[in-house]
Amino acid sequence: MMLSVVIPVYNERGTIEEILARVLAEDLAKEIIIVDDGSVDGTRELLQELIPHHKNTHLILHEKNQGKGAAVRSGIEAAHGDLILIQDADLEYDPRDYPALLAPIEEGKADVVYGSRFLGGPHRVTMFWHMVANKLLTLITNVLYNSILTDMETGYKLFRSEMIKSIPLRARRFDFEPEITAKLLKRNARIFEVPISFNPREYSEGKKIGLKDAFQAVWALIKYRFVD
Repeated sequence: MMLSVVIPVYNERGTIEEILARVLAEDLAKEIIIVDDGSVDGTRELLQELIPHHKNTHLILHEKNQGKGAAVRSGIEAAHGDLILIQDADLEYDPRDYPALLAPIEEGKADVVYGSRFLGGPHRVTMFWHMVANKLLTLITNVLYNSILTDMETGYKLFRSEMIKSIPLRARRFDFEPEITAKLLKRNARIFEVPISFNPREYSEGKKIGLKDAFQAVWALIKYRFVD
């Protein structure tokens, strides 16, 4: 199966070259789609220099910042692979976990795989309250949709292409995670979770998601329980 990796990027000049190198080093992605969501720190200029040197790596440029959800949607629409994996550009998630993510689909057991930060994988010990917020959002998800997820907000999500492309997506910001999870659960998609390593960066290091995004996630979970 052909794997497409979608990398949404916004102001990640300091990490984008490294994450691209890590993805390429795994030699599993047959297509890499980087979506620059209106960066203003030199990221897009750096990408325009890098992309021509890497085969099967494509760049989509948003003229202005629209949000992570909008960038992910652009990448999904452009992807040609049988499988589509979302890869954040901030080095929090490690591409060396790709084989573990791919295994449940390759074995025919799953349509979607979530890389869970809370299943015992190695992780940096920081961001306690961020972890609490993530677990509360996951609990709300489980109550509303009768599921047993451990990490709804994970940035590592792998989809069968026909599954993700068949779902209407409207999220523009960080509400992508609750929207896609809600809609997958309502469609009875076979979702597996696997443990992943996690190296979170703190707000002082450029982490972008905040309290406002948590409230928007709760609203999205409630809204999509009743509408599609």
